[in-house]
Amino acid sequence: MSDSQSSNGSLEKKRDPERSVHEPDAAVARNALLKIDLVVLPIVTMFYFLSFLDRSNIGNAKVAGLLKDLKMTPTQYSIALTVTYVPYIVFELPSNLVLKRFGANVTLPLMVTLWGVVTACQGAVTSYHGLLACRFFLGAVEGGLLPGLILYLSSFYKRHQLQLRVALMFTATSLAGAFSGLLAAAISHMAGDRGKPGWAWIFILEGVFTTVFGIFAYFVMPRTVEETPFLTTAEREAVIATKEEWVAEEEAETFSWSEVFSAFKEPHLWLLSPALFFNGTTLYGLAFFAPSIVSALGQSANRSQLLTVPPYACAFVVSLIFAYLSDKYRQRGLVLITVSMIAIAGYGLFLGSAGKHNDYGALFLQVVGAYTSAPTVSAWQANNFQPHYKRATAIAWAFILTNSGGILSTWIFNDPPRYAKATKINLAFSVGIAACALGNMLYLRSQNIAKKKWLAENDEASVEGDAKKLGNRHPNFQYTL
Repeated sequence: MSDSQSSNGSLEKKRDPERSVHEPDAAVARNALLKIDLVVLPIVTMFYFLSFLDRSNIGNAKVAGLLKDLKMTPTQYSIALTVTYVPYIVFELPSNLVLKRFGANVTLPLMVTLWGVVTACQGAVTSYHGLLACRFFLGAVEGGLLPGLILYLSSFYKRHQLQLRVALMFTATSLAGAFSGLLAAAISHMAGDRGKPGWAWIFILEGVFTTVFGIFAYFVMPRTVEETPFLTTAEREAVIATKEEWVAEEEAETFSWSEVFSAFKEPHLWLLSPALFFNGTTLYGLAFFAPSIVSALGQSANRSQLLTVPPYACAFVVSLIFAYLSDKYRQRGLVLITVSMIAIAGYGLFLGSAGKHNDYGALFLQVVGAYTSAPTVSAWQANNFQPHYKRATAIAWAFILTNSGGILSTWIFNDPPRYAKATKINLAFSVGIAACALGNMLYLRSQNIAKKKWLAENDEASVEGDAKKLGNRHPNFQYTL
């Protein structure tokens, strides 16, 4: 049995933070969890699907003639991608810190609605500078979404229920990668309709749908478990009873800058930070340039869009399998190392072979590795920081680094047609992810052992400070490995 699987012991209220409710309420809790899964998960998944689709569809627009029509150079295209990430990164932490104040049920749908409008506006641009302006505002209104979604989900689910749900949400990236190719191939046939090129219609139609869905979500998205209208009173009480001690009374927690800064004092924040940056580089590089990579294999623009679909469909299935295993065995690090090895094999195969079939097969391994790493490292970050504002900071920091990696990804794919430099960098970064995962696992394991030793030698009553305020520093808090 792993350290993270062992019992956490009882706290002041004499209940196990990971324990289910008593048997008479177990069926009620399961029904409540199912209802949350059926309502909350589809909404957040669609949010992230639209986020990734609307941010990365510029790659499809590029293949459909964006650069030619706006008279842009490859360097200007990279600048347009970079401009998106600057405000995106700036707004991630502030957005997460105010999420509880205004309510995720208001803040998140508002973001979706606004970026849908901005996405549609990209279809009206007639110059490079107009596109830059749109990309800047797209990053500004969308920046807080992903850290907000992870923080929102972590308030509904226990720590070891989280990765499967995060993976389900992250499958949106795989689906977005798959459907963006299908949609772009279909929408491109509208070229010339109302005098607009096919790439413009990609932005307009996808932006309009996003706007409509954001408005719809405002009316159905619950704020918290306690304020969830589709649960009965008994179901709400059952879910609250199963919450871990660390998050049981989060709504009552007040903001504190000391909690924000305390996240940066944790060694495991820094041990995992390089992996987050590396994953952002590999993830977004594939999102933006997969159509161009396939196009370099000698395919037409439309066929290139369609051939990006199978690798993402494969990543969809694999990420769910690994998420299930990760939650079941409470192991994040081993999963992260394993999927990094898959990505390493993909980059190595691409560098070691010049055959088209081998190159396309390598793309499968690259996409599976990068897109399965993302939910794993995100859930791991959310699992090991408490209380609320400390966790909010750690999650936001994770995506600041991820999107900083996204900035780098926009500049390394500059040696077509094989993009050898980018492939070598992504190979090295995948090795780095595995190394960081191993280092973080060893550190967290040592901390769990030290906590168990302390509890064996000391009376729990001698712990100074409230359990909820101590958060992950409490001796009973066992880190997820």
